[in-house]
Amino acid sequence: MENLHKLLILAVAMTGISTASFAQTDVKTATVTASATIITPITITKTQDLNFGNVVSTTAGGTVVLSPAGVRTEAGVQLPAATGTVTAASFTVTGQDGYAYAVTLPTTAYSITTGTGSATEVMSLTAFTSNTTGTLTGGTQTLNVGATLNVVANQNAGTYIGATPFNVSVNYN
Repeated sequence: MENLHKLLILAVAMTGISTASFAQTDVKTATVTASATIITPITITKTQDLNFGNVVSTTAGGTVVLSPAGVRTEAGVQLPAATGTVTAASFTVTGQDGYAYAVTLPTTAYSITTGTGSATEVMSLTAFTSNTTGTLTGGTQTLNVGATLNVVANQNAGTYIGATPFNVSVNYN
């Protein structure tokens, strides 16, 4: 009986050893290399400021819409024959050829003022628009920006200028 017991223990031990012998010992290996491409950073450079030109205020007030193409449309104000300097804002965007980019324009009103102290007068610019969201053909593109000038009734005469510039941002899509 004792021999049977030893034989049984030996059989169990051999089964454990033989099970372990079925483990895979044929290891396969593959190799891989890593790479990265650094693309040209996107940049934006102002080439021209936004200028609505000459506007005549009325007793009702109104707006002047300046398109990204530099075309003015009035509502409630007058645009005299002597237009003054009328320009949409213009920027040069450079970066990686063929890459698309997005434009971020101001979403809140931007104030322009004339005068000083208690004689300060204010107008606001709203509804900024651009001519493109863009794809950089040849690594460069011109971006134009327009907006709406809001003129209050009987707006005082003067040259109105923004105290600080507004931001136009671009980034790769």
